[in-house]
Amino acid sequence: MSEKTAVMLLQMGGPDSLDAVEPFLLNLFSDRDIIRLGPAFLQPALARWIARRRAPKVEAQYERIGGKSPIRELTEAQARELQERLGTGFRCFAAMRYWRPSTIEALAAARREGISRIVALPLYPHYSMATTGSGINELKRVLGQSGVEFSVSFLEDFHAHPLYISALAGTIAEGLAGFPSGETVDILFSAHSLPVSFIERGDPYLSRVKETVRLVMGFFHGIGHHLAFQSKAGPVKWLEPCTGAAIDRLAGEGCRSLLVVPVSFVCDHIETLYEIDVTYAALAHEAGIANFRRAPSLNTSPLFIDCLADLVRKAL
Repeated sequence: MSEKTAVMLLQMGGPDSLDAVEPFLLNLFSDRDIIRLGPAFLQPALARWIARRRAPKVEAQYERIGGKSPIRELTEAQARELQERLGTGFRCFAAMRYWRPSTIEALAAARREGISRIVALPLYPHYSMATTGSGINELKRVLGQSGVEFSVSFLEDFHAHPLYISALAGTIAEGLAGFPSGETVDILFSAHSLPVSFIERGDPYLSRVKETVRLVMGFFHGIGHHLAFQSKAGPVKWLEPCTGAAIDRLAGEGCRSLLVVPVSFVCDHIETLYEIDVTYAALAHEAGIANFRRAPSLNTSPLFIDCLADLVRKAL
């Protein structure tokens, strides 16, 4: 067997074409780690119904950002940068929870290279059962079915890692630099929402998001900041305030320059490119916010790649 270590970058994934939108949504809504649609035996049928019903609207959103999600290309770019940073003893693979390359495809690629040691690196800064937990559960299922003995190290999250905090602060500084000199700017951190029931069951996601915000704001004294949540779906109670409501409130309080920071996302995808850049930008301008910007996503930020490399080395 190879002495190399495989690093599996666990990510949600996204449709790579408009035709892939409905099957991607089907995979998403079929996952009981992220959403429970009635009893388990009914979930496949309910997931098909929801995916079919939502697909036209979501396809139109992807059309606005180029007809697909860029998350695969960006995650694979992160994998290449990380592999270069780690050196010859490592191979890095993107493993997408709900699309391609799937977890089983990534594991098969590592197996073909004779690699038996794996570090599972979820690309979610803040642990939640719905993201990190689901990705790790899927990897464990696939490992159990593989018939091959692997040595696996699991990383949980990196919400307070100094290099992650510094990288995120760097994107905020870059975003603030785009406003006119002397302008009073508010910072709105926008995290992916989560059903409140997860938090009530002990999910640490909310507390870890708040800790990230606290640490990052240590770099920006005297600037007003706020936390809101985006991308909720379904009739259950979600974390509040939603980002749209927060924008309305800030506009009503006289805010005229706003920087939105996608705090729980590590690369561009539909939540940044459409939900923030299109939907929330239009809402902000209609509400009277004249200067609306989004902080750049981390993507292949050198500091962020350094953070991932440090996490992998410490895991071993």
